[in-house]
Amino acid sequence: MTGVDFERARTPEAKHARQQAILAAAARLATADGVRAVTASAVADEVGMHKSAMLRYFETREDIFLQLAADAWSEWSTAVRAELEALATRPAAAATAAAAATGRHDQDQAAHDAAAVLAHSLVSRPLFCDLLAHTPLNLERNVSFEKVKAFKTRAIAAVAEIAAALCTATPLRLDQARSVVASTTSLAGAMWQMAAPGTNLRAFYESEPELAHAVVDVEPSLTDIISALITGYAAR
Repeated sequence: MTGVDFERARTPEAKHARQQAILAAAARLATADGVRAVTASAVADEVGMHKSAMLRYFETREDIFLQLAADAWSEWSTAVRAELEALATRPAAAATAAAAATGRHDQDQAAHDAAAVLAHSLVSRPLFCDLLAHTPLNLERNVSFEKVKAFKTRAIAAVAEIAAALCTATPLRLDQARSVVASTTSLAGAMWQMAAPGTNLRAFYESEPELAHAVVDVEPSLTDIISALITGYAAR
């Protein structure tokens, strides 16, 4: 739809289509350049609208990205629950074989496997990881309370759904599993920013041997932390 002069949407269907076009444009730009770099004007240009016309459909730039974050929470919940449920229903012999191959006890192996599922599912969604960091920092700060409530409702529901699935794959209680999911997403957002993947800053870190400690490899680091968290909760 880039470069098209839109007339104002007159029906609910047309308004929804226009909103989806705006969201898709914002997602493309943020995936390429990062959420921080994308302005409302850039989104309007990408979708082929004047900025003032685009803001008839979303309150602010932050409103656009908060909606993307809400959609990403729902999509991640559906995908990761399927993976955790598959992990929980694998034959006992396969789980025991995996533990034997790594030298872990069955419970430690279950914690590691669940952690690996959570970490990989997040790292494979770079835009979601980026949004996770920006949501509490600024996306919730320049929208109406109604929009914040709508976002929080979806995010909290997703945490509850994923926690329930995590309980099937690990010995965690539901309250412990919720803490693991909440901690995991907070860490993923922060670590993604520190990792700065695909940026000049990351290339600089990698080119300077004395800055090697600044290079963050998100997936293995996140897996290790989540695994320790699950194991610690289970031990309690």
